[in-house]
Amino acid sequence: MNEISFNDYSDYYDFFYEDKDYKKEVKFIKKVFNQNCLNTKNILEFGSGTGNHAILLAKSGYKVHGIELSSKMLLKAKKHKNFFLQQGDIEKINLKKKFDVVLSMFHVISYLTDNIKLLATFKNANKHLKKNGLFIFDFWYTPSVIYQKPSIKIKRVKKNNLELIRIAEPLIHTNTNTVDVNYEIIVKNLKLNTFKDFKETHCMRHFSLSEISLLASVTGFEVIKSIEITTSQKPSKYSWSVCVILKKTK
Repeated sequence: MNEISFNDYSDYYDFFYEDKDYKKEVKFIKKVFNQNCLNTKNILEFGSGTGNHAILLAKSGYKVHGIELSSKMLLKAKKHKNFFLQQGDIEKINLKKKFDVVLSMFHVISYLTDNIKLLATFKNANKHLKKNGLFIFDFWYTPSVIYQKPSIKIKRVKKNNLELIRIAEPLIHTNTNTVDVNYEIIVKNLKLNTFKDFKETHCMRHFSLSEISLLASVTGFEVIKSIEITTSQKPSKYSWSVCVILKKTK
């Protein structure tokens, strides 16, 4: 995951995702804890962003240690006494302690387009987990990406005297199961009547369940469940985002 993925975009990240149902996702995560009879207290989060998942978990009494690569996202992160956030690379960080759960949400794993870094991240998650601990993450799901096909999308947001327009234009790389999402962000300050325009490219990788199963088996995990968070249904060609729960076996 390259810090360049969240450069100027970080300034407007929370504006664009205000409509994301973080509460529903955290409710799902807590349900996973209960279903697996985990007395979860300590969570390690890979790719905390501005802390939207972590803060809700922290408010529920969990202690969350977040790792975030982007220095700009780090500066904009929300604060809570149960949430500690530090800059680091999820592939390499070594905290020399173990957690009940490693959590990585909002497609952080799909930013890992390099196989070596992907394997290193899975192994690092395993290293930081207690016996029978869980690794929970979501990702772009290959059957859905192939069926629905990434397309040009435009999103408009008005917030705090700002009018934001985000144009997302995808470039599909079939042989590598990746998609370059080319963003153009137009920012208009309605009060000052000024404009700003910038571009960023986020390279995303999509995975099949068989790929995830293979990754799990070679890094000391077993797949407990694969599910679509928003519907709690089995993954289908309509499930752009799929969440998996892995259990540490060795």
